[in-house]
Amino acid sequence: MLLHYRHAPGLVAASLLVPMVMVVVFGYVFGSAMNVPGGGSYREYLMPGLFAMVAVNGIMPTMVGAARDLDRGAADRIRSLPVSRAGVLLGTALADLLVSAVVLVPLAAIGLLSGWRIHRGAGPALAAFGLLLLFRFVLTWLGTCLGLAAGREELASQLAVLTFPFAMVTNIFVPAEGMPGWLRTVAEWNPVSALVAACRELFGNPATVGRAWPLEHPVTAALGWSALLLLVCVPLAVRGYTRHGR
Repeated sequence: MLLHYRHAPGLVAASLLVPMVMVVVFGYVFGSAMNVPGGGSYREYLMPGLFAMVAVNGIMPTMVGAARDLDRGAADRIRSLPVSRAGVLLGTALADLLVSAVVLVPLAAIGLLSGWRIHRGAGPALAAFGLLLLFRFVLTWLGTCLGLAAGREELASQLAVLTFPFAMVTNIFVPAEGMPGWLRTVAEWNPVSALVAACRELFGNPATVGRAWPLEHPVTAALGWSALLLLVCVPLAVRGYTRHGR
């Protein structure tokens, strides 16, 4: 998997470029018109959400990659080798995790240059970055499940666009409290919203406002969502990969 990234630097470049562009567009172009609940810098409010976007962006390429490998007969070739199906998927997820960690470094540097600050010290900040990487790891397995379910690269590429609302109907860019009732409920119970709220709390950035339990206990909620998604997605991904490899 790391060799794949080495020979496809565009994937890493895209992972870096999109959040950086969002810092400029949302932080500077739209930021002057944004009001943070309770006061504070909008760019400080925004940066934890952009860090979370790095985690969410793992769904689409993993989904397309899993479908592509399946479509091109990679599962059949792996089946002929003395390796574990789970080990293959785990190796892919860990390689993706390493690339994500690399991507977070320059994004954090851009955030610091734009005015974002860590206010609660190194310990909580490291916990926040650890939570971000955990979520990226979790969503890699979710993307694998979706890609295997799609079965074909073309279909996965088309369906991958549907994951975009998963990141947009959240508190990444604006507070959920300003949304219509039903949409607010979806946003507040979106796992990504819990992740963003947890990072804002751990970094000491302007807090996420919300009456829903996940936003009142964001760290616990983010860890709970991570555990639940892993319990569901890992067995399904391994079973799907094994089934298609027969």
